[in-house]
Amino acid sequence: MTKILLLSDTHSYLDDTILKYARQADEIWHAGDIGTLSVIDDLRKIKPVRAVYGNIDNQVIQKEFPLNQRFFCEGVDVLITHIGGYPPKYNAKTRTLIDENPPKLFICGHSHILKVMMDKKRDILHMNPGACGKHGFHQIRTMLRFKINGKDIKELEVIELGKR
Repeated sequence: MTKILLLSDTHSYLDDTILKYARQADEIWHAGDIGTLSVIDDLRKIKPVRAVYGNIDNQVIQKEFPLNQRFFCEGVDVLITHIGGYPPKYNAKTRTLIDENPPKLFICGHSHILKVMMDKKRDILHMNPGACGKHGFHQIRTMLRFKINGKDIKELEVIELGKR
């Protein structure tokens, strides 16, 4: 079983509460708009990090991380990108990726809106953890955590970090 902390849109911001939850995870996944590489450096001191770059991330971060990340965590096929849209209204690039080879779990950030929903047509679980940074229009900073056990995604929790 693998415990995942999923966050996005840090915009160069980390605090002790985020780090506390990071220590409880086995892996940290970041869905882009990291802000500065020091965010990743601080998270990597705690646990392994998988990340993609977002639209505000500079070339240093873009050299470190891909636009899309596709991998297996245990038996779950995962696709992470920053700007992806929502079922069924994916952006064109995301729709092509998903239609060619659907993952079981599709993760994106960008919107600063926490959302978890099924794409019933494609049998894909979609997650957007919202934003845990302080920059943006969101009112409450959020993250997600969940467990992957074999091919099962379970014990999904919304973590509210307070007002931005």
